[in-house]
Amino acid sequence: MQKLDPRARKVKILATTGPASREPAMLRRLFRAGADAFRVNMSHGDHATHAETIRTIRALEKEFGRPIAIFCDLQGPKLRVGEFKDGQAVIRHSGHFTLDRNPEPGDETRVHLPHPELFGLLSKGQRLLINDGKIRLRVIKADENEILCSAEVGGVISNRKGVNVPDAEIPIPALTEKDRKDLAFAVEQGADWIGLSFVQRPDDLAEARKLMGGPGAHGTSLCAKIEKPMAVRRLDEIIELADGIMVARGDLGVELEPQEVPPLQKKIVNKARTAGKPVIVATQMLESMIESPAPTRAEVSDVANAVYDGADAVMLSAETAAGEWPEEAVTIMDKIATQVERDDAYLERVRFLDTPPDRTTADALAHACMTIADTVVIEAITVFTGTGSTARRVARERPSVPMLVLTPSMATARRVALLWGAHAVVTKDIGSFEEMIAKGKRMALRHGFGRAGSKLIALAGVPFGTPGSTNLLHVVTLAGDELEKHEG
Repeated sequence: MQKLDPRARKVKILATTGPASREPAMLRRLFRAGADAFRVNMSHGDHATHAETIRTIRALEKEFGRPIAIFCDLQGPKLRVGEFKDGQAVIRHSGHFTLDRNPEPGDETRVHLPHPELFGLLSKGQRLLINDGKIRLRVIKADENEILCSAEVGGVISNRKGVNVPDAEIPIPALTEKDRKDLAFAVEQGADWIGLSFVQRPDDLAEARKLMGGPGAHGTSLCAKIEKPMAVRRLDEIIELADGIMVARGDLGVELEPQEVPPLQKKIVNKARTAGKPVIVATQMLESMIESPAPTRAEVSDVANAVYDGADAVMLSAETAAGEWPEEAVTIMDKIATQVERDDAYLERVRFLDTPPDRTTADALAHACMTIADTVVIEAITVFTGTGSTARRVARERPSVPMLVLTPSMATARRVALLWGAHAVVTKDIGSFEEMIAKGKRMALRHGFGRAGSKLIALAGVPFGTPGSTNLLHVVTLAGDELEKHEG
């Protein structure tokens, strides 16, 4: 195994794989450019293709000796209109338009809506958004067979365009039959994270968790994608049940007014961080780089703001999956995040300076790591963990130094690859305090997290190997011969 090459950057980059990036040579280039984790979008491609992509990522992991997280993103239900006689029609501004249960091809006055659960659900004044909000309809009246609407914004509508219903909780589960198959495939392939789309209620996560085999089963974590207004209304409950959160701004930007999304992004990030759950900001971050080798200034500011907000990770979608400049997109995202983190004001903006009084001993020790690193010159915090919970607590505090996560579990090491400031190494388990100190020193020197005379913080739990027992904090100094002394 090669020496771990610790990136100076603490915010992680999640890059989406696809036709432009699934080849081994390109995936290697994306990793070298700064990608810490890879997203497999289950909305596109087949299982054979995804399995090959996952094998390639695992080969990269071995080549570079660095755990890499694989995030399998489920498609979720897709509401769509039916088809038109001529393939498309024009809805007049301020005109009337009906969605009905008649399967006949539509025209400029009506179209089939093949989702019976929506009939009788909607009421006067509620909105229907079609084709990512390009067409905006307002319900005049609705019954079990027809939804009559007024077109607030008309335009061209074509076959199978998507429908968003922002003002109602839709009585359909977050998992379709396709999603269930994709979820089983992802777990079987050893995915580290599952992204659950179309989350509206806590029960959606409970269903997915059951299919995954329960909390922590198979080493797979569950990320709730916040993309529906209904999820925002029950945000606290959803965060409590999820292992991580994604701010999926694409659908949020369709179903909410555009100006509502930026403050909501900050709210979601802040709440997830308060709960100690990793949070990803996603969608259209460097959208122009699908076709251009350079981003717009507005996109640069958008990425920077997500980093300033305190996100654990920022995500690239079509930029790396289907764009013409995938490597360049990762490179510029890496540069933006690195530059923000060099700002003297960065840590002040992303920190929680007070640990809530109802927290645990482990939370208090994690907070102490941050304050010690601010008081004494510390090179790194070494965290010994089996499940990753101690690492999440330390990351929550946003310390000024990197965190070297030592774990006997490869599954844990891969999951924390999306965690702010974490660099994971898989080691043998420890059985004593002396062994912990020796191993922490050895791994810090071996992987470039210190040198002779450097001070480290060691955080662990006694008895060793007992989940949730974090109760020990120790400051150590590295000797010049430490690595040679403990080699082998």
